[in-house]
Amino acid sequence: MNRIQFSYYSSTKQLTSCYKKLFSSLQNLKSLNPSFQVLSAETPSNPYPHVNHNKSLTIEGTSYKLDDQTNVSPSILSKLSRNLHLQPHHPLYILRTQIEQHFPHFSYFNTLNPIVTVQKNFDDLGFPKDHPGRSKTDSYYINEQIMLRTHTSAHQLEIFSKMNKKFLISGDVYRRDEIDSSHYPIFHQMEGAQIFNMQNIEQEISEDKKYLISLNSTISSQKTPLRDNNEVNDDTIISSNNPIQSCHPIEQVNYVIQHLKFSLNSLIKKLFINHDENLKIRWIDAYFPFTSPSWEMEIFFKGKWLEICGCGIVEQDVLNKAGQNDKIGWAFGLGLERIAMVLFDIPDIRLFWSHDERFLNQFTNFNDNKIIKFQPFSKFPPCIKDISFWLNDQDFHENNFCEIIRDIAEDLVEDVKLVSFS
Repeated sequence: MNRIQFSYYSSTKQLTSCYKKLFSSLQNLKSLNPSFQVLSAETPSNPYPHVNHNKSLTIEGTSYKLDDQTNVSPSILSKLSRNLHLQPHHPLYILRTQIEQHFPHFSYFNTLNPIVTVQKNFDDLGFPKDHPGRSKTDSYYINEQIMLRTHTSAHQLEIFSKMNKKFLISGDVYRRDEIDSSHYPIFHQMEGAQIFNMQNIEQEISEDKKYLISLNSTISSQKTPLRDNNEVNDDTIISSNNPIQSCHPIEQVNYVIQHLKFSLNSLIKKLFINHDENLKIRWIDAYFPFTSPSWEMEIFFKGKWLEICGCGIVEQDVLNKAGQNDKIGWAFGLGLERIAMVLFDIPDIRLFWSHDERFLNQFTNFNDNKIIKFQPFSKFPPCIKDISFWLNDQDFHENNFCEIIRDIAEDLVEDVKLVSFS
């Protein structure tokens, strides 16, 4: 028996209403699968009762044919137009603009459509066909060819193809996930990339680095110099486990690595300079399908290391497809919510989606000199409810059940935990 426990931050009236709707929703699945009964039968073969595979779905004026790959839910589609990173005074808007100020010589792309092809999201970036990110339990599909982007990297090839050499992309990305205070199926990512001419790389990087140093010494309203790299722990090396690409000379790769790490170290120090006087940064080896070598950047926060971003040297195949055969460069991706939760002391990722003015009005007086810390306002304690059902389908995934809960209770559900599986 699969026993799921979940709790709400809401009034008893709201809790009771949602609990009844959820129970009713599970019972109504009998119309799709007569053998399914709550507490006494098997899991439905189709966990998406809103999807009729013989029909189409209109999203923001465009009609899409549905098929067996369709798994996007109404609760997710309702968030497509929110664009939190474009709303003035929202914490994600504030953070986005601070990062853009660190790269004022870049082009910015903040309004790209989150509905993309599977080709753009996975194939163009070299994702293996069996990569777990392609699974329906991890990603949202409109049909087998169209999906909601899982990262802003889905636009990387498109922008490189327009001969852009340095750019930032920000936007909402979608990944199916569990329900708790630090996970949400939608978050906002910022992608950065910069490429250089292979034949003139030393001079280009030297001039660009001088510009960044000059910029950071004058643009900061705090007039506080960036701390030196003694606070950065970086013992990563090029190895067979994290190799350079065979088409790249080691000298050119080293120039790009130095520029990448300088750019990100100075960015993170700038963001956190008033948050932690003893900021510690470390670099560790990583793997991403579209960069090699690759790394993750972490900061030491509340007694543990917290991943801030992933980055690496852009796969040359991506640049070649874009017509940038003579270029080499770096790319990074970071989650805005994760950094904003630290900087603004926001304890629950779902608060970013709140319409409550008690949340939104807290950040209207933001200025570059001082990050405004979030002040809790909820007066309701958590209320816990249990639900149990028989499971005969061995392919059942917790994310499927979480999607049903989100459609019924939206963001009232604070936590969902699998208590037992027997």
